[in-house]
Amino acid sequence: MILKGSIFSILKITLPLALGFFLIWYFFASMSREALDFFYKAIESANYFWIIGALVLSTFAYFIRAWRWKYTLEPLGYKTPFWNRYHSMMIGYLVNMTIPRAGEASRAVMLYRSDKVPFARAFGTIIAERAIDLIMLALVSLITMFVAYDDFFEIFGQINAQFSDVKNPSAVNLKFWLYTLVMLGFGIGIFLLMVYPKLRAKIVAFTKNVFAGIFSIFKCKNPFLFFFHTLLIWILYIVYFGIAFYSMEETSNFPLSGILLGFIAGALGISFTNGGIGTFPFLVGLVIVFYLKDTNPNAQAIGNALGMLIWVSQTLLLVFLGLISLIALPKNHAKEGAKEEANTIA
Repeated sequence: MILKGSIFSILKITLPLALGFFLIWYFFASMSREALDFFYKAIESANYFWIIGALVLSTFAYFIRAWRWKYTLEPLGYKTPFWNRYHSMMIGYLVNMTIPRAGEASRAVMLYRSDKVPFARAFGTIIAERAIDLIMLALVSLITMFVAYDDFFEIFGQINAQFSDVKNPSAVNLKFWLYTLVMLGFGIGIFLLMVYPKLRAKIVAFTKNVFAGIFSIFKCKNPFLFFFHTLLIWILYIVYFGIAFYSMEETSNFPLSGILLGFIAGALGISFTNGGIGTFPFLVGLVIVFYLKDTNPNAQAIGNALGMLIWVSQTLLLVFLGLISLIALPKNHAKEGAKEEANTIA
């Protein structure tokens, strides 16, 4: 059972990374020598004033996210300093760069280390945030679909075709074995719950605390402010993504519908691999090429260059801020937090 858990943990880390690195190779291999030359020239000649502006706006979005977190923690009876919430969040983002979705657990562990907020309750509030994020992304997608109906389905049809071309032929077998392992693990888990009442009681208590965190969103004292901050976060996300298009002359007049489609593609890319490695520039580039291919012979190089520029700049910012937070977060309950981390991330 331990061996199976270890194998699943390894696959959970290595498969998205393998896909990301493969797509980076494919990203460059798909360009001709002339396209590669133009790609490097486009990055070199970009106006980095707009890239810096995008980084500033994304940093503000992080601050607002950390501020908003208090609205779901306070109904549970926990008042935490802004900087502790911010540092916990940034460390979580940093962890997500290496272990997909482990950042949410790490974020809750870090808040336990600094303020002794119970892991399960903090984790529940983070799940609630993720649910809100999915709703917001769905709303942006719905609006975009109405604004650019034909382009929406044509672009995502192309994305599906591209992934069909580059996917691993053994992916179906791998999915089957992963599904089998998950179902086997589920069955063993049910058996253990039936045999060990103490374990069952602990899991029930943990689950109750997680749901208390999730439903804290409905107990906010200021629900209007929570949703105002949510709207502001997503506006900043779209604006910082959009102003990066001004960094290149060829994309400075890009249509709003194209920017929104690129934003959605990039968001999907981040969900596919660790921090969007490989997938973010690949998918954003596809959207840009779709709009420029009929008017610019260097459309592929331009699209790939801008997609890579946005991804690299945002990733470097996230790593930089995450490392600072790793140092700056007070570790008032470090030993207890380490136990939480060992029990939840592994």
